[in-house]
Amino acid sequence: MTASGMPSNLPPVAQLVVQDLTRAAIFLVVTINPGTAHRAAIRSFCGDLPALVRAVGFRDIEGNLSCVMGFGSDAWDRLFGQPRPAELHPFREIKAGSRHAVATPGDLLFHIRAKRMDLCFELETQIMARLGEAVAPVEEVHGFRYFDDRDLMGFVDGTENPTGQAAIDAAYVGAEDSVFAGGTYVIVQKYLHDMAGWNALSTETQERIVGRTKLSDIELDDAVKPAYAHNALAKVVVDGKEIKIIRDNMPFGRAAEKEFGTYFIGYARSPRTTEQMLENMFVGQPPGNYDRLLDFSVAKTGNLFFVPSATFLENIPDGDPVTALSDKPDIPEPQPAPKRRGSLAIGSLKGDPAS
Repeated sequence: MTASGMPSNLPPVAQLVVQDLTRAAIFLVVTINPGTAHRAAIRSFCGDLPALVRAVGFRDIEGNLSCVMGFGSDAWDRLFGQPRPAELHPFREIKAGSRHAVATPGDLLFHIRAKRMDLCFELETQIMARLGEAVAPVEEVHGFRYFDDRDLMGFVDGTENPTGQAAIDAAYVGAEDSVFAGGTYVIVQKYLHDMAGWNALSTETQERIVGRTKLSDIELDDAVKPAYAHNALAKVVVDGKEIKIIRDNMPFGRAAEKEFGTYFIGYARSPRTTEQMLENMFVGQPPGNYDRLLDFSVAKTGNLFFVPSATFLENIPDGDPVTALSDKPDIPEPQPAPKRRGSLAIGSLKGDPAS
Protein backbone atom coordinates (compact mmCIF):
# COMPACT_ATOMS: atom_id res chain seq x y z
CA MET A 1 0.00 0.00 0.00
CA THR A 2 2.27 2.71 -1.26
CA ALA A 3 1.63 6.02 -2.95
CA SER A 4 2.79 6.91 -6.43
CA GLY A 5 6.53 6.73 -6.87
CA MET A 6 7.17 4.48 -3.86
CA PRO A 7 9.03 1.18 -4.33
CA SER A 8 6.40 -1.55 -4.69
CA ASN A 9 8.63 -4.40 -3.51
CA LEU A 10 8.76 -3.19 0.09
CA PRO A 11 6.07 -4.43 2.50
CA PRO A 12 3.92 -1.67 3.97
CA VAL A 13 4.42 -0.65 7.59
CA ALA A 14 1.12 -0.97 9.46
CA GLN A 15 -0.21 1.55 11.95
CA LEU A 16 0.16 0.34 15.54
CA VAL A 17 -3.21 -1.38 15.91
CA VAL A 18 -2.05 -4.62 17.54
CA GLN A 19 -0.40 -3.80 20.86
CA ASP A 20 -0.69 -4.43 24.58
CA LEU A 21 -3.61 -2.84 26.40
CA THR A 22 -2.90 0.58 27.91
CA ARG A 23 -4.24 2.31 31.01
CA ALA A 24 -5.65 5.35 29.19
CA ALA A 25 -7.11 6.25 25.80
CA ILE A 26 -8.85 9.09 23.97
CA PHE A 27 -11.30 8.39 21.16
CA LEU A 28 -11.63 11.45 18.94
CA VAL A 29 -14.03 11.63 15.97
CA VAL A 30 -14.20 14.72 13.72
CA THR A 31 -15.81 15.78 10.46
CA ILE A 32 -14.02 17.58 7.63
CA ASN A 33 -15.10 21.14 6.88
CA PRO A 34 -15.75 21.98 3.19
CA GLY A 35 -13.04 23.55 1.07
CA THR A 36 -9.97 22.66 -0.94
CA ALA A 37 -7.66 24.26 1.62
CA HIS A 38 -9.13 22.13 4.41
CA ARG A 39 -8.66 18.93 2.46
CA ALA A 40 -5.10 19.95 1.65
CA ALA A 41 -4.41 20.62 5.33
CA ILE A 42 -5.60 17.15 6.30
CA ARG A 43 -3.63 15.44 3.52
CA SER A 44 -0.51 17.30 4.65
CA PHE A 45 -1.18 16.42 8.29
CA CYS A 46 -1.25 12.68 7.56
CA GLY A 47 2.50 12.60 6.95
CA ASP A 48 3.19 14.77 10.01
CA LEU A 49 1.30 12.63 12.54
CA PRO A 50 4.21 10.24 13.31
CA ALA A 51 6.45 13.19 14.16
CA LEU A 52 3.81 14.59 16.52
CA VAL A 53 3.53 11.22 18.26
CA ARG A 54 7.31 10.99 18.62
CA ALA A 55 7.62 14.54 19.96
CA VAL A 56 4.95 14.09 22.64
CA GLY A 57 5.91 10.50 23.43
CA PHE A 58 9.57 11.42 23.98
CA ARG A 59 8.54 13.27 27.13
CA ASP A 60 7.99 9.81 28.67
CA ILE A 61 9.49 7.12 26.48
CA GLU A 62 8.05 4.43 28.78
CA GLY A 63 4.54 5.82 28.37
CA ASN A 64 3.86 3.80 25.17
CA LEU A 65 2.08 6.68 23.42
CA SER A 66 0.53 5.79 20.06
CA CYS A 67 -2.16 7.06 17.71
CA VAL A 68 -4.16 5.26 15.03
CA MET A 69 -5.81 7.40 12.32
CA GLY A 70 -8.80 6.15 10.33
CA PHE A 71 -11.00 7.52 7.53
CA GLY A 72 -14.71 7.19 6.88
CA SER A 73 -16.10 6.23 3.48
CA ASP A 74 -17.09 9.74 2.38
CA ALA A 75 -13.88 11.23 3.74
CA TRP A 76 -11.80 8.73 1.75
CA ASP A 77 -13.45 9.83 -1.49
CA ARG A 78 -12.93 13.50 -0.69
CA LEU A 79 -9.31 13.13 0.40
CA PHE A 80 -7.90 10.34 -1.76
CA GLY A 81 -10.37 9.31 -4.47
CA GLN A 82 -9.43 6.08 -6.25
CA PRO A 83 -8.42 3.42 -5.54
CA ARG A 84 -10.61 2.67 -2.52
CA PRO A 85 -10.31 -0.05 0.11
CA ALA A 86 -12.46 -2.91 -1.16
CA GLU A 87 -14.83 -3.10 1.83
CA LEU A 88 -15.02 0.53 2.97
CA HIS A 89 -18.59 1.83 3.23
CA PRO A 90 -20.70 3.92 5.64
CA PHE A 91 -21.64 2.31 8.96
CA ARG A 92 -24.76 0.19 8.50
CA GLU A 93 -27.53 1.06 10.89
CA ILE A 94 -29.44 -1.79 12.55
CA LYS A 95 -32.99 -1.54 13.94
CA ALA A 96 -34.70 -4.44 15.68
CA GLY A 97 -37.55 -3.79 18.08
CA SER A 98 -36.41 -1.28 20.69
CA ARG A 99 -32.76 -1.97 19.87
CA HIS A 100 -30.97 0.44 17.56
CA ALA A 101 -27.35 0.48 16.39
CA VAL A 102 -27.29 4.08 15.22
CA ALA A 103 -25.10 5.56 12.49
CA THR A 104 -23.65 8.98 13.31
CA PRO A 105 -21.43 11.55 11.55
CA GLY A 106 -17.68 10.97 11.48
CA ASP A 107 -14.97 11.49 8.86
CA LEU A 108 -11.76 10.92 10.84
CA LEU A 109 -10.98 8.77 13.88
CA PHE A 110 -8.00 9.25 16.18
CA HIS A 111 -7.48 6.40 18.64
CA ILE A 112 -4.86 7.69 21.08
CA ARG A 113 -3.41 5.30 23.68
CA ALA A 114 -0.80 5.50 26.43
CA LYS A 115 -0.04 4.41 29.97
CA ARG A 116 -0.80 7.97 31.11
CA MET A 117 -3.79 10.17 30.28
CA ASP A 118 -1.65 13.33 30.23
CA LEU A 119 0.27 11.96 27.24
CA CYS A 120 -2.98 11.20 25.42
CA PHE A 121 -4.34 14.64 26.23
CA GLU A 122 -1.23 16.46 25.06
CA LEU A 123 -1.18 14.58 21.76
CA GLU A 124 -4.88 15.31 21.18
CA THR A 125 -4.19 18.98 21.89
CA GLN A 126 -1.40 19.04 19.32
CA ILE A 127 -3.52 17.21 16.73
CA MET A 128 -6.42 19.64 17.05
CA ALA A 129 -4.09 22.65 16.97
CA ARG A 130 -2.46 21.32 13.81
CA LEU A 131 -5.76 20.61 12.04
CA GLY A 132 -7.30 23.91 13.11
CA GLU A 133 -10.33 25.01 11.09
CA ALA A 134 -10.06 22.04 8.74
CA VAL A 135 -12.19 19.86 11.05
CA ALA A 136 -15.12 20.08 13.44
CA PRO A 137 -15.23 17.84 16.54
CA VAL A 138 -18.08 15.34 16.81
CA GLU A 139 -17.08 13.12 19.71
CA GLU A 140 -14.36 13.03 22.34
CA VAL A 141 -14.31 10.23 24.92
CA HIS A 142 -11.62 9.78 27.58
CA GLY A 143 -11.36 6.12 28.49
CA PHE A 144 -9.63 4.52 31.45
CA ARG A 145 -8.65 0.98 32.40
CA TYR A 146 -10.93 -0.07 35.29
CA PHE A 147 -9.20 -2.19 37.94
CA ASP A 148 -8.34 -5.63 36.49
CA ASP A 149 -9.47 -4.84 32.91
CA ARG A 150 -13.19 -4.78 33.79
CA ASP A 151 -16.02 -2.73 32.34
CA LEU A 152 -18.26 -0.66 34.58
CA MET A 153 -20.75 -3.54 34.68
CA GLY A 154 -18.16 -5.52 36.61
CA PHE A 155 -16.99 -8.08 34.03
CA VAL A 156 -13.55 -8.49 32.44
CA ASP A 157 -13.62 -7.13 28.88
CA GLY A 158 -11.50 -8.38 25.98
CA THR A 159 -10.71 -11.87 27.29
CA GLU A 160 -10.96 -13.49 23.86
CA ASN A 161 -8.61 -11.12 22.01
CA PRO A 162 -6.16 -13.10 19.87
CA THR A 163 -2.44 -12.71 20.46
CA GLY A 164 0.78 -13.01 18.44
CA GLN A 165 0.48 -13.96 14.79
CA ALA A 166 -3.22 -14.73 15.25
CA ALA A 167 -3.81 -11.08 16.21
CA ILE A 168 -1.92 -9.85 13.14
CA ASP A 169 -3.90 -12.18 10.88
CA ALA A 170 -7.18 -11.03 12.46
CA ALA A 171 -6.44 -7.32 12.18
CA TYR A 172 -4.59 -6.56 8.97
CA VAL A 173 -5.68 -6.72 5.33
CA GLY A 174 -3.55 -9.06 3.25
CA ALA A 175 -3.43 -10.38 -0.30
CA GLU A 176 -7.22 -10.23 -0.65
CA ASP A 177 -6.85 -6.44 -1.22
CA SER A 178 -3.13 -6.14 -1.91
CA VAL A 179 -3.21 -2.42 -2.74
CA PHE A 180 -4.28 -1.77 0.85
CA ALA A 181 -2.34 -4.53 2.60
CA GLY A 182 -1.34 -3.54 6.11
CA GLY A 183 -4.56 -1.60 6.65
CA THR A 184 -7.49 -2.54 8.84
CA TYR A 185 -11.17 -1.74 9.34
CA VAL A 186 -12.45 -0.38 12.64
CA ILE A 187 -15.97 0.03 13.99
CA VAL A 188 -16.62 2.25 17.00
CA GLN A 189 -19.73 2.67 19.16
CA LYS A 190 -20.35 4.57 22.37
CA TYR A 191 -22.64 2.67 24.76
CA LEU A 192 -24.33 4.09 27.85
CA HIS A 193 -25.40 1.69 30.61
CA ASP A 194 -28.41 1.59 32.92
CA MET A 195 -26.35 0.81 36.01
CA ALA A 196 -29.30 0.96 38.42
CA GLY A 197 -31.18 -1.64 36.41
CA TRP A 198 -28.07 -3.79 35.94
CA ASN A 199 -27.10 -3.73 39.59
CA ALA A 200 -30.63 -4.73 40.58
CA LEU A 201 -30.01 -8.12 38.92
CA SER A 202 -28.54 -11.02 40.86
CA THR A 203 -24.95 -11.97 40.08
CA GLU A 204 -26.17 -15.27 38.65
CA THR A 205 -28.51 -13.49 36.23
CA GLN A 206 -25.73 -11.12 35.16
CA GLU A 207 -23.43 -14.08 34.53
CA ARG A 208 -26.02 -15.77 32.32
CA ILE A 209 -26.41 -12.57 30.28
CA VAL A 210 -22.66 -12.15 29.82
CA GLY A 211 -21.80 -15.86 29.55
CA ARG A 212 -18.97 -15.72 32.11
CA THR A 213 -18.50 -15.83 35.85
CA LYS A 214 -18.18 -12.35 37.27
CA LEU A 215 -15.35 -12.86 39.75
CA SER A 216 -13.12 -15.42 38.05
CA ASP A 217 -13.90 -14.58 34.39
CA ILE A 218 -14.42 -18.24 33.49
CA GLU A 219 -16.67 -18.93 30.51
CA LEU A 220 -19.90 -20.71 31.42
CA ASP A 221 -20.27 -24.28 30.23
CA ASP A 222 -22.35 -24.62 27.08
CA ALA A 223 -24.77 -26.82 28.99
CA VAL A 224 -25.81 -23.89 31.21
CA LYS A 225 -25.01 -20.89 29.02
CA PRO A 226 -28.14 -19.37 27.44
CA ALA A 227 -28.26 -18.93 23.66
CA TYR A 228 -28.75 -15.20 24.26
CA ALA A 229 -25.48 -14.82 26.23
CA HIS A 230 -23.32 -11.97 25.02
CA ASN A 231 -20.23 -14.09 24.38
CA ALA A 232 -22.30 -16.65 22.45
CA LEU A 233 -23.80 -14.07 20.08
CA ALA A 234 -20.52 -12.13 19.72
CA LYS A 235 -18.83 -15.23 18.31
CA VAL A 236 -18.68 -15.32 14.50
CA VAL A 237 -18.02 -18.73 12.93
CA VAL A 238 -17.41 -19.21 9.19
CA ASP A 239 -16.97 -22.71 7.75
CA GLY A 240 -16.46 -24.09 11.24
CA LYS A 241 -13.74 -21.57 12.16
CA GLU A 242 -14.18 -18.70 14.60
CA ILE A 243 -13.21 -15.35 13.05
CA LYS A 244 -11.60 -13.05 15.63
CA ILE A 245 -11.42 -9.28 15.93
CA ILE A 246 -9.17 -7.04 18.06
CA ARG A 247 -11.09 -5.19 20.81
CA ASP A 248 -9.66 -2.35 22.86
CA ASN A 249 -12.81 -1.24 24.65
CA MET A 250 -12.56 1.31 27.45
CA PRO A 251 -14.90 2.35 30.26
CA PHE A 252 -15.73 6.04 30.58
CA GLY A 253 -18.15 8.09 32.59
CA ARG A 254 -19.17 11.02 34.76
CA ALA A 255 -20.52 9.72 38.04
CA ALA A 256 -22.06 13.05 39.08
CA GLU A 257 -24.03 13.09 35.81
CA LYS A 258 -24.94 9.40 36.20
CA GLU A 259 -23.18 8.67 32.91
CA PHE A 260 -21.61 5.21 32.81
CA GLY A 261 -20.44 3.75 29.54
CA THR A 262 -18.22 1.57 27.42
CA TYR A 263 -16.55 2.76 24.23
CA PHE A 264 -16.50 -0.21 21.88
CA ILE A 265 -13.71 -0.31 19.31
CA GLY A 266 -13.15 -3.37 17.16
CA TYR A 267 -10.42 -3.74 14.52
CA ALA A 268 -10.82 -6.44 11.89
CA ARG A 269 -9.37 -7.60 8.60
CA SER A 270 -12.88 -7.35 7.16
CA PRO A 271 -15.74 -5.21 8.53
CA ARG A 272 -18.12 -8.08 7.76
CA THR A 273 -16.95 -9.89 10.89
CA THR A 274 -17.89 -7.07 13.26
CA GLU A 275 -21.06 -6.33 11.29
CA GLN A 276 -22.16 -9.96 11.66
CA MET A 277 -21.40 -9.76 15.37
CA LEU A 278 -23.59 -6.65 15.72
CA GLU A 279 -26.41 -8.26 13.73
CA ASN A 280 -26.28 -11.28 16.04
CA MET A 281 -26.48 -8.99 19.05
CA PHE A 282 -29.17 -6.55 17.90
CA VAL A 283 -31.35 -8.72 15.64
CA GLY A 284 -30.60 -12.07 17.23
CA GLN A 285 -29.48 -15.50 16.11
CA PRO A 286 -32.05 -16.66 15.20
CA PRO A 287 -33.97 -13.36 14.99
CA GLY A 288 -35.44 -12.53 18.37
CA ASN A 289 -32.70 -14.29 20.31
CA TYR A 290 -30.86 -11.00 20.90
CA ASP A 291 -28.10 -10.01 23.32
CA ARG A 292 -29.78 -9.27 26.67
CA LEU A 293 -26.99 -6.82 27.51
CA LEU A 294 -28.84 -4.48 25.16
CA ASP A 295 -31.69 -4.30 27.68
CA PHE A 296 -29.24 -2.31 29.83
CA SER A 297 -26.91 -0.73 27.22
CA VAL A 298 -27.83 1.79 24.51
CA ALA A 299 -25.63 2.58 21.49
CA LYS A 300 -25.34 6.36 21.09
CA THR A 301 -22.91 6.47 18.15
CA GLY A 302 -21.75 4.25 15.30
CA ASN A 303 -19.00 4.62 12.70
CA LEU A 304 -16.91 2.52 10.33
CA PHE A 305 -13.41 3.68 9.34
CA PHE A 306 -10.54 2.31 7.29
CA VAL A 307 -7.09 2.58 8.86
CA PRO A 308 -4.50 2.64 6.06
CA SER A 309 -0.91 1.61 6.60
CA ALA A 310 1.59 4.09 8.00
CA THR A 311 3.40 3.78 4.67
CA PHE A 312 0.34 5.14 2.88
CA LEU A 313 -0.04 8.09 5.27
CA GLU A 314 3.58 9.11 4.95
CA ASN A 315 3.55 9.02 1.12
CA ILE A 316 0.33 10.73 0.05
CA PRO A 317 0.98 12.32 -3.36
CA ASP A 318 0.28 15.94 -4.21
CA GLY A 319 -2.96 16.89 -5.91
CA ASP A 320 -6.62 16.95 -4.90
CA PRO A 321 -8.81 14.11 -6.26
CA VAL A 322 -11.99 16.20 -5.96
CA THR A 323 -10.88 19.29 -7.91
CA ALA A 324 -9.01 17.08 -10.38
CA LEU A 325 -12.34 15.54 -11.42
CA SER A 326 -14.29 18.78 -11.73
CA ASP A 327 -13.89 22.13 -13.46
CA LYS A 328 -16.05 23.81 -10.84
CA PRO A 329 -14.22 25.73 -8.10
CA ASP A 330 -14.54 24.16 -4.66
CA ILE A 331 -16.07 27.00 -2.65
CA PRO A 332 -17.36 26.51 0.88
CA GLU A 333 -21.10 27.00 1.29
CA PRO A 334 -22.20 30.34 2.79
CA GLN A 335 -23.51 30.71 6.33
CA PRO A 336 -25.38 29.14 8.03
CA ALA A 337 -22.78 26.49 8.68
CA PRO A 338 -22.61 23.79 5.99
CA LYS A 339 -24.23 20.46 6.57
CA ARG A 340 -21.69 17.95 7.87
CA ARG A 341 -20.81 15.17 5.53
CA GLY A 342 -20.12 12.26 7.83
CA SER A 343 -20.99 8.58 7.64
CA LEU A 344 -24.71 9.22 6.97
CA ALA A 345 -25.47 7.07 3.92
CA ILE A 346 -26.94 4.36 6.07
CA GLY A 347 -29.14 1.37 5.52
CA SER A 348 -30.33 -1.73 7.30
CA LEU A 349 -27.56 -4.24 7.86
CA LYS A 350 -29.98 -7.14 7.70
CA GLY A 351 -30.65 -7.93 4.08
CA ASP A 352 -27.93 -5.72 2.61
CA PRO A 353 -25.67 -7.47 0.13
CA ALA A 354 -22.20 -8.15 1.40
CA SER A 355 -19.66 -5.53 0.40
